[in-house]
Amino acid sequence: MGSPATSPSTMFKTFRGKLSVPLITTIICVLAFFLLLYTERVNFLSANSTLKVKSCSKRDAFKKANEISGEDNIDDPLTDDRFDFDPEECNVANGKWVFNSSIKPLYTDTSCPYLDKQVSCVKNGKPDTNYQHWEWQPEDCTLPRFNPELALKKLRGKRLLFVGDSLQRGQWQSLVCLVESVIPEDQKSMKRGRAHSVFKAKEYNATIEFYWAPFLVESNSDLHIVADPKKRILKVDSVTKHAKNWMGVDILVFNTYVWWMSGLKIKSLWGSFANGEEGYEELDAAVAYRIGLKTWANWVDSTVNPNNTRVFFTTMSPTHQRSADWGNKEGIKCFNETKPVTKKGHWGTGSDKRVMKVVGEVVHRMKVPVSVINITQISEYRVDAHSSIWTETGGKLLNEEQRADPLHHADCIHWCLPGVPDTWNQILLANL
Repeated sequence: MGSPATSPSTMFKTFRGKLSVPLITTIICVLAFFLLLYTERVNFLSANSTLKVKSCSKRDAFKKANEISGEDNIDDPLTDDRFDFDPEECNVANGKWVFNSSIKPLYTDTSCPYLDKQVSCVKNGKPDTNYQHWEWQPEDCTLPRFNPELALKKLRGKRLLFVGDSLQRGQWQSLVCLVESVIPEDQKSMKRGRAHSVFKAKEYNATIEFYWAPFLVESNSDLHIVADPKKRILKVDSVTKHAKNWMGVDILVFNTYVWWMSGLKIKSLWGSFANGEEGYEELDAAVAYRIGLKTWANWVDSTVNPNNTRVFFTTMSPTHQRSADWGNKEGIKCFNETKPVTKKGHWGTGSDKRVMKVVGEVVHRMKVPVSVINITQISEYRVDAHSSIWTETGGKLLNEEQRADPLHHADCIHWCLPGVPDTWNQILLANL
């Protein structure tokens, strides 16, 4: 006699009752694995790529740690959840300037003997010194304060060379002044040249140098400056004359921008200067900039050994020639500005986003690693920190009549020292 038919519900009850613990555990683990794959952002880059799961940022790690500990600090202004500076993790350009009267500059324009008149604003009569007490605070991380002894230790036995224009020279002077006070008088020296200047810290066998190359590529306005931008001609396919001075350097810091922005068109030349002005072509500034930067990039890729030399490129230093950019329609350029712009992400007409894009694209394609330091956004806010009328022209300080005419004489390109370039060097040191 056959066994009675078993109903589906009876079968399910029997099956459920006989599930073993290991089987249940296996099912749960499989479900958990697929849930993990769903929730994590997994990227299949190509048929040959490996599975890559995006790791948590340090900021996220801090937040998760607080959640685990049961602490809720979201509305507590005294809690700082920023992580220690990490160049791979921290977007330094995203932050704000915070006034801190307790912060004193590591030097003054009277204590440091290496500053040019052009940037010695207080020495030149500037009555307001509040611009010296603003501290840049990145949103994600804590930027370490500049430590002169640590900087010299990192530079021991090395050559650091800044290459660029007068703004780059300002950053060079800033770094020299930041470290020189901790070096005994008989252990330091300065040699200034028309193109190449060298500060030496003898005890550390270290040099901090500057090389004048306003376009990086060669031009007819390198040493004997052609005052009229319309008469300047660039040899956009060559850096040879300059680059021979960049050899054997341990840390190279390049920058070029403001000289390219003197007009809508730039006279650009390929090959020899033998034909004078006859062989040039007038190119859009951004186009000429791209060709020139590619020439520089080709030199770096073909010459620099990344095992021996670290290469940095600082982005453009903004100019503040139009007060309407930051909402001061009655203002005259940067004249009489006493506070930074507070609008987050402020971007004025003095910074060309086309150039920023060119830098990013060219560097991205390079074989030799180049660390790009974005000084543009943090400096955009600092309309208060330029030399303005507290500067010189032709080697002489502005007279009273010139100071009374800021529209024609206020310098809203260069920065007072101590000042904003000190923060650039603070970021540079953190990246070394």
